[in-house]
Amino acid sequence: MKTFRTPSNSSTITGFILLGFPCSREGQILLFMLFSAVYLLTLMGNGSIVCAVRYDQRLHTPMYILLANFSFLEIWYVTSTVPNMLANFLSDTKIISFSACFLQFYFFFSLGCTECFFLAVMAFDRYLAICRPLHYPTIMTRYLCTNLVVSCWVFGFLWFLIPIIFISQMSFCGPRIIDHFLCDPGPLLALTCNKDPVIELVISTLCALPLILLLIFVMGSYALVLRAVLKVPSASGRRKAFSTCGSHLAVVSLFYGSVLVMYGSPKSQHENGMQKIVTLFYSVLTPLLNPVIYSLRNKDMKRALQKLL
Repeated sequence: MKTFRTPSNSSTITGFILLGFPCSREGQILLFMLFSAVYLLTLMGNGSIVCAVRYDQRLHTPMYILLANFSFLEIWYVTSTVPNMLANFLSDTKIISFSACFLQFYFFFSLGCTECFFLAVMAFDRYLAICRPLHYPTIMTRYLCTNLVVSCWVFGFLWFLIPIIFISQMSFCGPRIIDHFLCDPGPLLALTCNKDPVIELVISTLCALPLILLLIFVMGSYALVLRAVLKVPSASGRRKAFSTCGSHLAVVSLFYGSVLVMYGSPKSQHENGMQKIVTLFYSVLTPLLNPVIYSLRNKDMKRALQKLL
């Protein structure tokens, strides 16, 4: 079964070959149509939240401002991988240039790191709203909210400058075939001519550090929230408190759950296939589900979306 055409001397190509999801030509077209629909729905869903927050004055609060920025982030997160993946479905060679590969690597992981920062800031916002309700308006001011949003974007994009500089300076040998649908650091490091354990350790540490530290912060924030909610005497008060952070918890569980399965599960003989499926979940399906989660569990957001539509 012919899925793509490999150049006769693949070591002479000016880039890498992204295998993606090898299957028949009919299967590639079917996947193209499926992921095109997913991509358009993701853009529409997250774009609707951004517009609803932008045009509804009642949603000009820190919680919804953070949510709008998070949805805006999700639009670019899927755009960093899906358009190239769609082009590969219709391509015979599936070649991606060196510069395009490194740019995709940088933007995909920088946006993923920015998402971790935003989830931590959103957890901090819910902690203040539930555990410090009287001081919330004076602490979470518009000025602080703006600074937190800017810090998320800045730190997210600064964090992966060192890994991308290291990897882009390396030389690559062999067939330059990446068994993935995006330029992941693991397959890229496996194709380097001269292995450097120190550089690989630095890159692995820089990739894992924000994920672990911010997850600990998020879990600590929600542990304090849970303790405060359980002290609420009335059942209706507890339900209201849980409803304000239930959407955030669902999104955190989807994102971090899939990422931890990706990087925390033991190696197996199906590692490449499992890696692509899990990466697909947190990079494509999670941004599709997030608008549904936030709109279904939030009455103010549902009213704003109905007004917008």
